Amino acid sequence: MLFAAARGLIAHALPILIAQLSSIGMMVVDTAVLGHVSAVDLAAVAIGGGIHVSVVFALVGILQAVAPVVAHLHGARRDDEVAHVLQQGFWLALALSVPGVLFLTHPGVLLDRVTMDDAVDAKVRSYLSLLAWGLPAALCYRTFYAFCNALGKPRVLMGIGVASLCLHALLAWGLALDGWLGAPLGVVGCAMSNIAIAWSACLSGAAYLALGPLGKRYRPFSNWERPRWKSWRELLHLGLPMGLSNLVEITSFTLISLFIASLGASVVAGHRIVANLAALCYMLPLSLAIATLSAVGQAVGARDWRRAHAAIAAGLLLAAILSTIVGLLIWISGEALVSAYTDDPAVRSVALTLTIFIALYQFFDALQTVASHVLRAYRVTFVPMLVQTFCFWGIGLYGGWWLCYRWPSPLGVEGFWVASVISLIFSAAMLGPLLWKAVRATEVCP
Repeated sequence: MLFAAARGLIAHALPILIAQLSSIGMMVVDTAVLGHVSAVDLAAVAIGGGIHVSVVFALVGILQAVAPVVAHLHGARRDDEVAHVLQQGFWLALALSVPGVLFLTHPGVLLDRVTMDDAVDAKVRSYLSLLAWGLPAALCYRTFYAFCNALGKPRVLMGIGVASLCLHALLAWGLALDGWLGAPLGVVGCAMSNIAIAWSACLSGAAYLALGPLGKRYRPFSNWERPRWKSWRELLHLGLPMGLSNLVEITSFTLISLFIASLGASVVAGHRIVANLAALCYMLPLSLAIATLSAVGQAVGARDWRRAHAAIAAGLLLAAILSTIVGLLIWISGEALVSAYTDDPAVRSVALTLTIFIALYQFFDALQTVASHVLRAYRVTFVPMLVQTFCFWGIGLYGGWWLCYRWPSPLGVEGFWVASVISLIFSAAMLGPLLWKAVRATEVCP
């Protein structure tokens, strides 16, 4: 049964991986394009991109509550209730976009507390203000994303993701670097491309729900309901801890750009390149974790404990094997990977020094990612949030800041990456026993 479960997870995870790589590939495109514009533009997208991704991931984390709810309903053969959950998810996405847009258009509450070059600061503010226009579309699309994954139907997400990446590569190059609108727009051009992609992906998802097989089966646009607080309360009960977990995890890496802004544009740009590589690597365990959540959630909904155990074991085993391979590949090919991003010798020097840390933490990151998503399948979200807050903010961010600036021999940006490795080791060690307890507690319940 373990082999069958592993095969099923791979079949589900592969399209998710391609979709996730396409999504993160848009950030890579921004970095690669702006690396050939200026160090200022590259630093601006490093800082602004970190803030934007943190906001989006936090809000998307809340909306991911749609996935375990839909998976449980599907596993329990209560498919007639699925459309209601999806509709309420869309309403919640629109509601959550309001504070997100307000923050992105008024980032001074954060940026005013950070020391950086005036030129970089101005570009960061312009970048974030533009990206706010695409946030409602991005959140609605991610609700659709969670819905498809919960039902084990990721292929449409793969198609939309690949098409979005190709279109973004064309638009970002043309607007930011080639001057399609008269002059190269740099980071502003990348932002404009991101807006266009967000809305096109959202409309593509809506078209699929209206005309595709899932639309015909679940009829999500029929009998449209107004927002209902009871449904929102269930989603928020699960989703708020998930959103905070996402925020904590992503900011433990992306907000490093803010803390190191005073170290200079070259250091920030080098960190940005390595953060991009880390994000790309993270897509593999994340895709596997999403597939495992769906499989376990459906099994739990059907109260098929044997199938749930097989899915958990397969997910963790695949995570361990694949992450080890990825870590070795990064160790071997770090110089070639960095060279693909930039020709600036100062930026390359910083990035090459940091790539070793990505290789070191792959194994632990993969295990903690799968474990946290399996816990979500069991609707256990609050305690994992506390664990990840302690590990990623307490050890990763605060510990990294201390190593960077307060260690008797300050490590600079390397201090943050040392702390990140330690934080992931602690997270994996703490989430493992928690997962075991959650599984046992669920199965003894009548």
